[in-house]
Amino acid sequence: MAGVNRCIKYSMFIFNFLFWVFGCVVLGVGIWIRVRSNQEDVQVQVAFAGIDLLIAVGCIIMVLGFLGCCGAIKESQCMLLMFFIGLLLILILQIVTGILAAVYKPQIATAFSSIISANVDLLQSSSEEGKVYQENFQIFQNEYQCCGLLNGPEDWGKNFNVPINNQKVCECAVEKQSTDLCTYYRDRYIYKTYCGNKLISMIEENMIIIMGLTFGVAVIEVLALAFSMSLYCQIKRK
Repeated sequence: MAGVNRCIKYSMFIFNFLFWVFGCVVLGVGIWIRVRSNQEDVQVQVAFAGIDLLIAVGCIIMVLGFLGCCGAIKESQCMLLMFFIGLLLILILQIVTGILAAVYKPQIATAFSSIISANVDLLQSSSEEGKVYQENFQIFQNEYQCCGLLNGPEDWGKNFNVPINNQKVCECAVEKQSTDLCTYYRDRYIYKTYCGNKLISMIEENMIIIMGLTFGVAVIEVLALAFSMSLYCQIKRK
């Protein structure tokens, strides 16, 4: 009977070991961000679902990497089959997610706008929760040089004239007041760009990178499926 191709066997082991290490890193980063992040932080609040997804992906990669490693080195048909099925389901899920994202793109944009609209209420709030959110949002505005969420300075309502951390809301730095970043509003210079638009632009800019990474991962997954099934069949014939 034909034996198991040692090149495929150890290539499968090394690949899945690296896959498992990568899963550990992804899981660790996801948990670290979750623990360290302030839930009132604007960037984290918008991307909180992504952080949870990162943790879930890390767990799945770790499990699959473990199955692939052990299945290859122990020549276990059961583990290799579980690895194959798990990876195939992930690949199918990626394809379905991509199709749904393309089909329901308008609804996704609407849902994102709803999240932003809910945060506008916090900008106009006078509660303790609102004040904490406003302080974090002020930091976000200064970092990304933007103002408000949907309607610029109007989103702040009466709080527009209330200083936060000894600084006026949306105020441009003096050295930037003569640039295209700023506009004159209510007796002072403020940032012209709306932060909601800035967030959407950031997502759109990163979409190409995400799509490229997804395609690259899909190619690796197909190769892993081919190697695992080849190894499975060789063990079966052994």
